[in-house]
Amino acid sequence: MKHNNKPLCIILGGGGHASVLIEGICQSQVAIIHAILDADAERWGKDLMGVPVLGGDDILGEIAKAGVEYFVVGLGSTHDNMPRKRLYELACSYHLRPLTVIHPASICSSQASIAAGSQLFPGSVVNAGARIGENVIVNSGAIVEHDCVLGNHVHVATGACLSGNVHVRECAHVGAGAIVKQGVTIGEGAVIGAGAVVVNDVLPDALVIGVPARPLSETA
Repeated sequence: MKHNNKPLCIILGGGGHASVLIEGICQSQVAIIHAILDADAERWGKDLMGVPVLGGDDILGEIAKAGVEYFVVGLGSTHDNMPRKRLYELACSYHLRPLTVIHPASICSSQASIAAGSQLFPGSVVNAGARIGENVIVNSGAIVEHDCVLGNHVHVATGACLSGNVHVRECAHVGAGAIVKQGVTIGEGAVIGAGAVVVNDVLPDALVIGVPARPLSETA
């Protein structure tokens, strides 16, 4: 189903992250927002920025049958990206298609590759040769320099900076204001603390903090 030649989409999650998505979708005019679904029953029957919250994820099947074609994961993350991954896979299981949202105030090179379902927020920069996987967040003011590779379900938080040729594996989280030196690899599921400066590779599932960044166990 389409309205004015634009597809309908559903947003999964109705918190603060979703409000920025709503603005980005409306300003880019990439789709028409049908509604929001949220696990918090106290939000049901209310609205966020004029978009109604219809219910929980259990009605995704009904939404798909009603003619909605696309979905956006409106759930943010502070360290654990697995809930975002689960929502993404759940929506795909209903044959909904992931919508890519690039805010008009972001800067994205025509030579960068952005996979389905990813989100580029206001003031973000993605430079030439960068490859962004599925369901990735490049948050407000974050920089992804040339030739970086971000796996699926990664979150580069507000104001973080990935220097050239950084590899961030699936489900990793780069905290707000963190800086990652060129050529570094961040392992799958790893978490970079806010404000950290990463100069060496980070192991999978590790949590590193500080300047220079070290595993949390070494900073106690």
